[in-house]
Amino acid sequence: MREPKVYPSGDQALTLQFGNAVDPVINDQVRALAEAITHKEIPGVLELVPTFCSLTVYYDPLTIKYGSLAMEIRRLAAQAETAEEKSGRLLKIPCCYGARFGPDLADMEKHTGLDRDEIIAIHSSTDYKVYMLGFLPGFVYLGGLDPRLHIPRLSVPRLKIPKGAVGIGGSQTGVYPLDSPGGWRLIGGTPVDFYDPGRSEPVLCRPGDYIRFVPVTILDYYDIRQMILRGTYKIDITERGSQA
Repeated sequence: MREPKVYPSGDQALTLQFGNAVDPVINDQVRALAEAITHKEIPGVLELVPTFCSLTVYYDPLTIKYGSLAMEIRRLAAQAETAEEKSGRLLKIPCCYGARFGPDLADMEKHTGLDRDEIIAIHSSTDYKVYMLGFLPGFVYLGGLDPRLHIPRLSVPRLKIPKGAVGIGGSQTGVYPLDSPGGWRLIGGTPVDFYDPGRSEPVLCRPGDYIRFVPVTILDYYDIRQMILRGTYKIDITERGSQA
């Protein structure tokens, strides 16, 4: 693992910077170090916040000093092994493309030169890596979007995007876990809750997971939603690479 740059972020946090690019190798290093710190259970460490290419560590300065924590983390970084690219859970997420959920598919066709079926086939053929969570509880920043589907965000963001909307913004795709404003192009929707405060694990995904969108009809969407509300629906989750 490359040695990260370490610098203070206020008086109760430090940040480790591995680079400045959205890159799977760099992100694997961030995740590997976060796992190593978690496993070490360093006294005084309160919270870890991984991003695309950095890791912020919040700590109690009355328990551990900045210099001691930075030294310990540098030691862990030198020893940590980067996670294998094919590791991680694979969550198969149903997605109803178009219909009432994908108002921007027509613009996508004009911008990309692809027809609706081609866009859906391309978008649903990739295992997207969860690089980080942010913006909203459970909002996943996914890597791996086919360059043919890259499209600028809306020039004027919508005031309200519905929970479960699947969108594309620039070179990324993602799912809105809650109703919120947003500027991503909407191509579909999922009935799956990416954030549910009533669950034992409110946030569905973790950094390092992978998501594959599975096209479903609008009737399938509502059937699955009813099963979710009844508590009878189970997401298809496997270890990536164990099944096609």
